[in-house]
Amino acid sequence: MIRILLAEDDDSMREYLARALERSGYSVKSVDRGTAALPLLEHESFDLLLTDIVMPEMDGIELAQRANVIAPNMRVMFITGFAAVTLKPGSTPPDAKVLSKPFHLRDLVLEVDRMFQVGSATEL
Repeated sequence: MIRILLAEDDDSMREYLARALERSGYSVKSVDRGTAALPLLEHESFDLLLTDIVMPEMDGIELAQRANVIAPNMRVMFITGFAAVTLKPGSTPPDAKVLSKPFHLRDLVLEVDRMFQVGSATEL
């Protein structure tokens, strides 16, 4: 089973995303900030880091950079509500994806499915 670490500071969004991904067959562990994700990355194995970019304490870009050192084979997908956020080349892991809010849950699941070449998303 594909394991996802979700870092999202908005409680309702985090629960909403985790539930949709779990319903689609993914194993999801979620945290409310980047600093809470680091110990999990050090002690557990994940296939995907799904992180908001703008969070308190540690933003998603810094989290992804640190995660890339800890788990270089883990994939990264950023979610953001700030269209003006641009990712500088070299500042994020190669092949990192960006999904801008608002998005439909089906779009998120389809993007994750594509990353792992899983069958198409179920109706959400």
